[in-house]
Amino acid sequence: MKAIFLDLDTMGPADLDTDGLHALLPGMEFFGTTTEQEIGERLKNIEVIIVNKVGLGKSILENAKQLKLICLVATGTDNVCLDTAARQNIAVYNIRNYCTPSVVQHVFALILGLTQHTREYQKLLTDGAWKNSPQFCLLDFPIRELSGKTLGIIGLGALGQGVAAAGQAFGMEVVAAQRPYRNHKPSITAVRDNCIRRVGFRDLLKQSDIVTLHCPLNDDTNMLIDANALHLMRNDALLINTARGGLVDPDALLDSLKTGGIGGAGIDVLAQEPPIDGNPLIGTSLPNLIVTPHIAWAARESRQRALDEVVENIQGFLQGNKRNRVV
Repeated sequence: MKAIFLDLDTMGPADLDTDGLHALLPGMEFFGTTTEQEIGERLKNIEVIIVNKVGLGKSILENAKQLKLICLVATGTDNVCLDTAARQNIAVYNIRNYCTPSVVQHVFALILGLTQHTREYQKLLTDGAWKNSPQFCLLDFPIRELSGKTLGIIGLGALGQGVAAAGQAFGMEVVAAQRPYRNHKPSITAVRDNCIRRVGFRDLLKQSDIVTLHCPLNDDTNMLIDANALHLMRNDALLINTARGGLVDPDALLDSLKTGGIGGAGIDVLAQEPPIDGNPLIGTSLPNLIVTPHIAWAARESRQRALDEVVENIQGFLQGNKRNRVV
């Protein structure tokens, strides 16, 4: 089958093993990046597309006459017009549960960065504050224990459950938001036999010391964390977003951080990536804000699992297996 990988550079391929793809699809073409202007020519006579972030809209798929299979190196499918794929009889597969350990680590790296103030203490050292201190330690920034705090999780899928388990290991009480998040009927029920309570979205915001997002971006969750939601949070609470940038209103978040509405935020995703048109959260020097460039998923092991999952999905397609098939 004639195959193409449209955006291999998104995977940071230098330290990855692509032998499985080469063996399964001999002669497939690998492109580091693909622009909108290049995509039409590159898809001529192609039967299999492997893609991470390149957009495959309605007109592109309608003109890809030979296309039989799209393999996403991601869980999200928002860059593919699924309706058109279905009409064109193009199979679409995604990958799942490949980066949970990496995301969990990053969530707690952000949490610990905001509660341990490692950046601030490192700067004090480089500025000579410890050397010139009359005391054996520096206590300029307050450190908070996670044990006994409430961790509120919005989105209790594989990633949310992984974060929940880590939170419980820290001694935290974990609660999860009841769906739908908007216009829900308040109730509290046990879930999954692991001592996690489901609570209403508003109640979760009010009672959590840390709120972490692990839900998809859709009509129910777009701008879920807006000014009203932030107003419900405690003024010392932390917000963590490693899911999708569109879940959070950046202007409202920046205002809340500046005015003391919430205690801090760790953000790994923005609505536009890369943020070529700018973003209110980029370039600010707020001490209670950490922004990282969409790297929660990016441990080498997770990236390798992603490619290995694609190989298995292609094999499944060839064998008539619907493993991870979306369309």
